[in-house]
Amino acid sequence: MKQVLQDLGNGVTTLMDAPAPKATAGSLVISSLVTLISAGTERMLVGFGKASYIEKARQQPEKVKVVLEKIRTDGLMTTIDAVQSKLAQPLPLGYCNVGVVAEVGAGVEGLKIGDRVVSNGPHADVVKVPKNLCVRIPDEVDDESASFVVVASIGLQGIRLAKPTLGEAFVVTGVGLIGLLTVQLLRAQGCRVLAIDFDESKLELARQFGADICNPGKGEDPVAAGLAFSRGRGVDGVIITASTKSSDPVTQAARMSRKCGRIILVGVTGLELNRADFYEKELTFQVSCSYGPGRYDPFYEEKGQDYPVGFVRWTEQRNFEAVLDMLASGQLSVKPLITHRFAFEDAPQAYQALTEDKAGLGILLQYRSDIAERAVRQVTLHTSTGFNPQHPVMGFIGAGNYASRMLIPAFKAAGAQFHTIVTAGGINGVIHGAKAGFAEASTDIEAMLANPIINTVAIVTRHDSHAGLVCQALKAGKNVFVEKPLAITQPELDEVKATYAALQQSGHVPQLMVGFNRRFSPQVQRIKALLEAVREPKSFIMTMNAGAIPANHWTQDPALGGGRIIGEACHFIDLMRFLAGSQIVSIQARRMGDAPGLDVAEDKASITLGFADGSFGTILYLANGASSFPKERIEVFAGGQVLQLDNFRKLKGFGWRGFSRLNLWKQDKGQNACAAAFLQAIEKGSAAIPVDEIFEVARATIEVAQLLRSQ
Repeated sequence: MKQVLQDLGNGVTTLMDAPAPKATAGSLVISSLVTLISAGTERMLVGFGKASYIEKARQQPEKVKVVLEKIRTDGLMTTIDAVQSKLAQPLPLGYCNVGVVAEVGAGVEGLKIGDRVVSNGPHADVVKVPKNLCVRIPDEVDDESASFVVVASIGLQGIRLAKPTLGEAFVVTGVGLIGLLTVQLLRAQGCRVLAIDFDESKLELARQFGADICNPGKGEDPVAAGLAFSRGRGVDGVIITASTKSSDPVTQAARMSRKCGRIILVGVTGLELNRADFYEKELTFQVSCSYGPGRYDPFYEEKGQDYPVGFVRWTEQRNFEAVLDMLASGQLSVKPLITHRFAFEDAPQAYQALTEDKAGLGILLQYRSDIAERAVRQVTLHTSTGFNPQHPVMGFIGAGNYASRMLIPAFKAAGAQFHTIVTAGGINGVIHGAKAGFAEASTDIEAMLANPIINTVAIVTRHDSHAGLVCQALKAGKNVFVEKPLAITQPELDEVKATYAALQQSGHVPQLMVGFNRRFSPQVQRIKALLEAVREPKSFIMTMNAGAIPANHWTQDPALGGGRIIGEACHFIDLMRFLAGSQIVSIQARRMGDAPGLDVAEDKASITLGFADGSFGTILYLANGASSFPKERIEVFAGGQVLQLDNFRKLKGFGWRGFSRLNLWKQDKGQNACAAAFLQAIEKGSAAIPVDEIFEVARATIEVAQLLRSQ
C-alpha cells in the first residue's frame, strides 16, 4: 500500500510504500476510492512542519516547558535525542476517507466486504479503521460527496452544542471548508445565517447557500453587521470556524450576541477574553471537540463500545450518518466546494497547491490503482547480502516510540542482524525499519515466525499481547526478547512457564529474556560490585517519581496495559531482586487510600519486599510528585555505608572507602548493555538473566498488583 506522510522536521510531504494492515477484532480494512484534504487542518500541519525550530517552539510554549523540565532531570543530551526523535517521526495526514470494505474483523456487524463506506481513515490506498468510525454510504450519495462527511460532522457537532432553533439568527465566523458546510447545516435547521470572512470568493459561496455576508477586509464592521442582522436584538449564537492567532473572532462574537447567547469555538483562535463582554450578558462559551461524543475515548473508538442512544443521541458515528442522510436528500451541497482533483500518486503536488492556493477548498485525492496490488503485506526495505544463521538473525514485532528510540538502536549497536520488522499498521515498520537496516517490513506475524532464517524475535507491543506472542515465538523455536512485562495475569504467566517447561523436556530451549535493562546500566553494575563485599543484609529505598498520566490511558487499563505497577514498577522489583542477590520471600503493598476528590489508583503505592538473606527494600511508585524532582532515585544502605543514584546519571557513595561518585554526561539506563547481553547469551548458550529469576519477578509483580487492587 501507499500512504501520505509529512515530515514534522521540515514539512516535506511524501508518498511511502508500506505493507497493508490486517483486520483485527472490531476493525475493518478498506480499499480507498477518494479522500478529501481538510484544507484548514492540514494546511496548518504543513505550515507547522515547515516552520523553524524557534517558530515551532513559539507555537507550542507548553511543550517548551516540558522540554526544559526534562533537561533539568534527564540531562541535555538525553532531551535532545528525545526531541529530535519526535520530530523525525513522519505524521500520517488525512481523516476523510471513502472506500470499499476489503476485510471485516471479528465483532463487526452491519458491514460486509464490498460495502462502500466513509471513515476517518488517512490518505492511504488501504486503511484500517475501528468499527465505530465507519458508516455505510447510501446508494444516492456518490464517492466524492461522501468524502465531505467527516469535515461536515465537525461543523455539525458545533451546531449540536449551540442548540439552534427554527428562526434564530446565527453567525458563522470563518467560511472555509467547515464554515461553508456549517452555513448549510444551520440553514437546514431553519436559521438565518450571517457569514463573516476576509475572502470574497468564499463569501460568495456562502451567499449562494443562503447566508448574508460581511467582509471585514472591505472595512465592514462585524459587530455592527451582526447587530443589524439580528434586528438590533443581538444574534442568538455564533459558531467560530476560523483559524487565526487573533482573539478578535471571540471578542466580536461576544459583542454581537444577545443576552444569554451561545458562542461555540470549532476552529482555532486566540482566547484572550474580556470578562466584561461575557459577564454582563451571561454568555455561554464552549469549545467543540471534533466530530462528536466518542472522540478520543478509547473505549468507544478502540474497543467499539457504543454509547446507548437513549443517553447519547448523537455520537461521532451517528453524526456521520446524519450528514450522509442530508447528502442523500439533497439538503447539503458539496459539489461547489470542490476546487481541485489529483491522482493519489500526485499527493505531493496536491499539498503544494494547498499551501500556495489559499482559495483552495475541497481538494480531492482519487485512488485508481489495482486494489489487489495494494494488499501486499510485506515490502523489501534493503536488499540483503545474506544472513549468517550461526548468529542471531532478528525479527522485531512492534516499532513504537520505545522500540524505535531505544531498543532497535541498542540491538543495532550490539551487532544484531535485522531481517523483518512487523507492525500492525505497516508505516512505522517501514520508517524505522529502513532507518535501522531491516531487510523487510511486514504486517504478518505468522509469516515472520515461520521464516527459518529468523532465529531470534524481539516483542515490543502492547502489554496484553506479550504472553501470547512469547508462547507463539517459543513454539516456533525462536529466541525471545520481550519488553516488560512478561505477562499481565497469573494465567498468562502460567502459560508461558508451561510452554518453556515443555521445550525444556524436548531438549531444545531457546533463550528467553525480559527487557529489564536497568540492572545492566553502568552505575547499577558498579553498585552491584560494591555490594559484593558486604556480607550482611541490605536495605533498599527505590523511588519512582512516575508522574501522572490520564486514567483512560491504555497502560492504566488492567486488561490492556496491566496497570502501571505491572507495566513499569516491575523494573524496580527486578532491580531490587538483582541487587539483593537473594530470593523474594515476602511481599507487602499499600496504595494511597480513599479521600474526597482524590483519584485513587495503583500508581501511588508503596511496595515492600523481603529477601531470603534478610535484606528488605521499599519501592515508592508515585504519580503525585513534582516533575522537577528526580524521576528515579535508588538508595542502598549496607554495612554503615550508603549509595544514592539519581536518574541513572549521578551516583554518590557515602562512607565507602575508595569510592565517592560516578557521574555520567548522559543518562544510561542500560539499554545497549541489555541488548548486547541477550545476544551474547544466545551465542554462548547461557542466560543473561536466569529464567527462574524472570518468572520469580513476574510472579511477584502480579502479586503486588493483586494486593493493591484488593485494598
